[in-house]
Amino acid sequence: MFAKLKFLFTDPILRGRLFFVIGALVVFRVLAAIPMPGVDTFQIEQFLENQFFGLLNILSGSGLSTLSLVMLGVGPYITASIIFQLSTVLIPKLKELQQEGGEEGKRKITQWSRLATFPLALIQGFSLIAILTQQGVIDPLSGFDLTLALIVITSGTYVLMWIGEMVSERGFGNGVSIIIFAGIVSTFPQTIAQYFFSFDASQVPLLVTFIGLGLVTVFGVVYFTEAERPIAVQYARQARGGASYGSTATYLPIRVTLAGVMPIIFALSLFLFPQLLAQVFATSSNVILASISSGITAFFQNYWLYGSIYFLLVFFATFFYTGIIFEPEKVSENLQKSGGFIPGIRPGKPTTEYIGDVVSRVTFVGALFFAIIAVLPVILTGITGNQSLAIGGTALLIVVSVVIDLIKKVDAQLSLKEYM
Repeated sequence: MFAKLKFLFTDPILRGRLFFVIGALVVFRVLAAIPMPGVDTFQIEQFLENQFFGLLNILSGSGLSTLSLVMLGVGPYITASIIFQLSTVLIPKLKELQQEGGEEGKRKITQWSRLATFPLALIQGFSLIAILTQQGVIDPLSGFDLTLALIVITSGTYVLMWIGEMVSERGFGNGVSIIIFAGIVSTFPQTIAQYFFSFDASQVPLLVTFIGLGLVTVFGVVYFTEAERPIAVQYARQARGGASYGSTATYLPIRVTLAGVMPIIFALSLFLFPQLLAQVFATSSNVILASISSGITAFFQNYWLYGSIYFLLVFFATFFYTGIIFEPEKVSENLQKSGGFIPGIRPGKPTTEYIGDVVSRVTFVGALFFAIIAVLPVILTGITGNQSLAIGGTALLIVVSVVIDLIKKVDAQLSLKEYM
């Protein structure tokens, strides 16, 4: 471990990647520390105790906690990406562009996601400002001030989107996930300090429960992330230059959690957007809109219904993202081109079906685990009535998943350098 850390700091390219990530996160935290004018900090603290806004703050990378210039975070960009990823499944032309267009096709879809981020950021920004005005957190804005505020916070989203893409390209790991991770981690010192300064002996059982839940989450995420199902692969005997080389045996590792942390972020994005709109129209003069908003709010206040839908979203999102990341057809094709085959399975379509079946069964276990871990804090919140459990549990799950993914990406870069 220490040898790898030493190599990370001594190799100029890897050191440059590491410092680029650190620099990008510093810029992000500076932007997140600049609040909008006229903000009542006491009101915003009470505001974020609500489970909905606490989870929205997580998705924004904690930019909402100070109503900063980047208060929307990368949420609109994530929502836009999800829309286009779903569209590739529903629209044949987009699916063909993604699969057969190569890097150029992926760049086009990414560019469309960036363009779609603009209207989503405007809608989300306007909705948040309207809610904050209703709650008395900020003073009512004039037309000019509202337009200026929307321009600023929408620009903040694009700045974070650019930082995330640069981190993915020039640093380590998924830039968007790292931004969310950095925002969550930045709140840890304040949270710990609050527990020490406002310690109450009656909260000891709750604190022990939270620590126990955290340890179970950390252990479970690490265990299932490292778990894999090997598929035996045999390479045929080859003849080169008059010499015959014997066959070799290896295996194809299928990880239980191929999708990583994205299913959780996916589920949160889908969950928070309708709630945000419901909050906006809750005080609408239109009876129909107000009634629909009240129904949506009442639905999400029922922890058992909330947990059930959240469970299903995380479960199916895991399958969805695994399908995007891992394509059995390409794996089967690459095996056949390199002279590899799975013992007992014919090359071509039978191999594709076999790999797809193994991936489905393995993903089922991973999806079930992640869905259970995701709703466990929600269940405890429904039992205890303490909303901080749901917020803290989701934050911990994202942090652990991102750290594991980041370690793997760094380790992959180190291994690549060692063999060059």
